[in-house]
Amino acid sequence: MYYRNISDLNKIILKKLNVIPRDFDLIVGIPRSGMLPANLLALYLNRPYTDIHSFLNGHIYKAGARGQFFDIKQFKKILVVDDSIASGSAMLKSKEMLKDLNKDFDISYCAIYVIPGKEKLVDYFFEEVPLPRYFQWNIFNHTTLEKACFDIDGVLCIDPTEEQNDDGPKYIDFCLNAPALFIPGSKIGTIVTSRLEKYRKETESWLGKNNVKYNQLVMLDLPNKEARQKANSHAEHKANTYKSGNYILFIESSLSQSIEINRITKKPVLCTENFEMIFNSESLMYNMKSGKYLPGLRHFAIKVRDKIRKFKK
Repeated sequence: MYYRNISDLNKIILKKLNVIPRDFDLIVGIPRSGMLPANLLALYLNRPYTDIHSFLNGHIYKAGARGQFFDIKQFKKILVVDDSIASGSAMLKSKEMLKDLNKDFDISYCAIYVIPGKEKLVDYFFEEVPLPRYFQWNIFNHTTLEKACFDIDGVLCIDPTEEQNDDGPKYIDFCLNAPALFIPGSKIGTIVTSRLEKYRKETESWLGKNNVKYNQLVMLDLPNKEARQKANSHAEHKANTYKSGNYILFIESSLSQSIEINRITKKPVLCTENFEMIFNSESLMYNMKSGKYLPGLRHFAIKVRDKIRKFKK
């Protein structure tokens, strides 16, 4: 599995910004995923930008001028941008939409990420990323989420406060009315939570009210909060479900639990605390001991190191 988050997107654009000539007049994003990299490119190249449909209607966004209309004839050289190319269908559809404008404009095409073998579909690209792959900006609509496990608190909804987590009426109210966080557009395979089984009815009510689609809900079968705290098996409970099925991804809010789930299962875990993907926690620990850090995981290593030091004390 290959994963890129928004930070990765920004870094690769900055690193290879020189691949884009400076004579483009306008940056045009392919909705929806192409709008984010188009905006970043327009920012760094100091050029106006828009989306394809607005471009066709003459609606262009310029620095310091919001929502204004401009005569598109003042723009000659256009760069059309998408986030990625897999099959290439979105890019080919965009070229078809703009084909009648080729006589009036010099139009080039760009994708930040392409799979090997699709490079010739665009004039410019930034990085080859093979399949299977996930991006932070579209992961919650990915069709393979039915092969994923999701935590609830900190992922689908906010975490309860200490006051709310009373294992009584305040917690019941939280389970029924917690504000939503990341609600997927695709169906989830299995929701795995450390919430107690006795709160299933309230949890299922919240999931239905927030239109969360899923196949099954796995909860912790313990009598009360004290028993759950004594067992202290949050990560193990989640890992057991994750490794028992044909799941390819776990989405978890807690950094320490993400690392532990990965250690137990040897499967990737996406941590929503900062949207980093944890692939190899054992390698992370090794680098901590040697004083070297994996790229993009320095903050992970520091936090885990501090937890270990605290535990040893």
